[in-house]
Amino acid sequence: MLLPQQLATIEQQLGRRPRGLKAIASSSANGVPLVLKMRPLVDNKPFPTLYWLSSRDLHKAISQIEMVGTVKTLEKRLQDDPDLMAAYQVNQREYVAERWASCSSEDVAELTRLGYVDLLDTYGIGGLRDWEQIRCLHMHYAHHLCGNNVIGQWLDEHYGLNELLITN
Repeated sequence: MLLPQQLATIEQQLGRRPRGLKAIASSSANGVPLVLKMRPLVDNKPFPTLYWLSSRDLHKAISQIEMVGTVKTLEKRLQDDPDLMAAYQVNQREYVAERWASCSSEDVAELTRLGYVDLLDTYGIGGLRDWEQIRCLHMHYAHHLCGNNVIGQWLDEHYGLNELLITN
């Protein structure tokens, strides 16, 4: 159960009331929400993004990193480095498993009834269909803050995003 102050902080971060919010998945040491855990269905439509980055500071920093072509650079690294690609594929499978594990029995029944099981079995991090591509570094970093993600680790190593966690 979210406290009213937590919900107010999230609304301020997003600039709107969140839809499909299940819980806060990761917070800073000061208790500021960093990542939100989302429901698999929003308004009876699939929402394959399990972890949503809510931190404005992290969002801004990652947007700047994306603007210099980092997504394409990382996609090339994935193609050139079989070990990195293998770890990335593991992250995709883990994300799918985490998404299903967070579903209630009612969620599973409704996803089945609506015909979305295959979709949620095949859509990876942030709803990515092609698991050899990267669509959004924000989604990978959100996953990283909630578990294990090689793209998020790379962002920490090369851009020190983890240092922003201290100031949030």
